[in-house]
Amino acid sequence: MKRKQQIIHRAINENILTENLTAVGIMDFDGLKKTVTDAYQAFPENFQHTFAVKANALVEVLKALREYGMGAEVASPGELKIALAAGFTTNEIIFDSPAKTLGDLRTCIKNNIAINIDNLQELARIDQLMLEYPNTQSIIGFRVNPQIGGGNISSTSTATATSKFGYALADENNRQALINIYQERPWLKSIHTHSGSQGCALSLMAEGIKVITELAEEINTTVGTQQVTRLDIGGGLPVNFSSEDVTPSFQEYAEVLKSAVPLLFSGKYQVKTEFGRAIAAKNGVIITRVEYTKNSGGRHIATTHAGAQIMTRTAFLPKSWPLRVTGFTCSGVQRTAENSAVVVTDVAGPCCFAGDLICVEKPLPKLTVNDYVMVHDTGGYYFSNHFDYNSLPRIGVYAVSGDNDNLQINCIRRADSLEDVLNKM
Repeated sequence: MKRKQQIIHRAINENILTENLTAVGIMDFDGLKKTVTDAYQAFPENFQHTFAVKANALVEVLKALREYGMGAEVASPGELKIALAAGFTTNEIIFDSPAKTLGDLRTCIKNNIAINIDNLQELARIDQLMLEYPNTQSIIGFRVNPQIGGGNISSTSTATATSKFGYALADENNRQALINIYQERPWLKSIHTHSGSQGCALSLMAEGIKVITELAEEINTTVGTQQVTRLDIGGGLPVNFSSEDVTPSFQEYAEVLKSAVPLLFSGKYQVKTEFGRAIAAKNGVIITRVEYTKNSGGRHIATTHAGAQIMTRTAFLPKSWPLRVTGFTCSGVQRTAENSAVVVTDVAGPCCFAGDLICVEKPLPKLTVNDYVMVHDTGGYYFSNHFDYNSLPRIGVYAVSGDNDNLQINCIRRADSLEDVLNKM
């Protein structure tokens, strides 16, 4: 917690946290760099890591990730535009989406952007586009649903029998049909799967990756040459939201994969990953001010300015997406059981519905008016998400770098106050 204490002290001392700025997102760029380094050190050189832009679509964050050696995985035209603005070249980008338009596909093929095909109707469109752009350098392959089952969170399980994502490999004669499709199209060079996400066991993820590796081997044997040269094994590495510990680690994941699919580590295939949450989550926090407190039905309630408009998943699915919170006084002293009475607390957001809660019925050192609440592990899918762009005031985002004795905090997205918004009208 020491680095986070230093961050909140510096934010207060530099007047980043003020009466007018009610919530901020903080990204620790040094932590981000270490996380990327850990990913690369865990895998051999034939692995190339891309970042799922949807996990944190802030241009300055993406610029840093590119500098640290990552490519970009995008799932919409907007994410593609953001990735290009951050400096990624087209050959560093993979375009994934189950709903690519003809225009999306043409843009990718024309500009040598890699594509993972979701379905046979999309394939038919690409067949026509390949006649227009026969010399494209776009790496194209199918997203395969191995249909191996789901994890603990149904909404993030992408490899169930009825998943909306990818080509259902186990249905009817689909496996042989897909082999035939590859045999007839030598420009199909890749196979992709995304078999796990938050709530999925590493063994389940490895099982799905084993399926596509065996499929690639079967296709290459049928064709008589190594037509498939890239395996895109997706992302989805779970994050531990219950403590500061980074578990599972990239090294643990690599060991599971090496045991289940040793061919990945042989160098025969280029292997792409699409990590998102595992890269960003633990390198970001939200800090918000406590505006009011009250007692209701024996419950202490602290109302803040960070709720469903920023932490959408947690507000609507709190059991699946619980978050840790830590209280600080207005001068930046951490509230603990030693300096504050512990009371059962709800930490609430500002939105006008009852479910707008960061945490419910948690024993916490008592929060008071003008305290600060730090919400941990929110560097992915929280303050960087699309939902908060229409909230008032919009959350400001700051980048932290440097060691604890020489922290530097720089604004990478300014927050508008209500007065600012009115003045622009």
